[in-house]
Amino acid sequence: IELLGGSGHTSHFTLCPLHVDVKGNVLTKNSNLNRREMVIGVLVLPWVAVQAAPSRELIEVWKTPTCGCCKDWISHLEKEGFDVKTYMVSESTKTAQRSKIGIPEKMGSCHTALVKGYALEGHVPGRDIRRLLNERPRALGLAVPGMPVGSPGMDGPEYGGRKDPYNVLLVQRDGSSSVFHAYS
Repeated sequence: IELLGGSGHTSHFTLCPLHVDVKGNVLTKNSNLNRREMVIGVLVLPWVAVQAAPSRELIEVWKTPTCGCCKDWISHLEKEGFDVKTYMVSESTKTAQRSKIGIPEKMGSCHTALVKGYALEGHVPGRDIRRLLNERPRALGLAVPGMPVGSPGMDGPEYGGRKDPYNVLLVQRDGSSSVFHAYS
């Protein structure tokens, strides 16, 4: 059995000498599973299924306790299948964390996050985070500067369906950036 794990690595498992015919019927040398093979299969298959399940990536978020749009962005991430650990911090601690991670001040927003070694600043959509994690570019991370209306967390009923255009930026370690995804 060959499995592609959530971290992108391939694992090979040999449960027993199984062969499958063109109709999907499981065959062995004698076309019957022996008792030992059946027991091994019953015991090992649940473990294999767990190993094959996609892992939920953990995103750590630094935000102030009073920011409602940050809370809404976190809800968006959870709906997108991410696990989120939130640190409620002061504005100065959040700014210090952003600086420590390397996000330029001009790209700042209301929350700062980390996922698998990448920085996230602002209202970055979950689909762009998934793309970042799949493509694994050499970069610091992603940023959505400011708080654009219509971005995740800034899309509640209080905005009346308004959607302003905005860019998700791919931020390099030297502070330069390029458009990763444009929303209009």
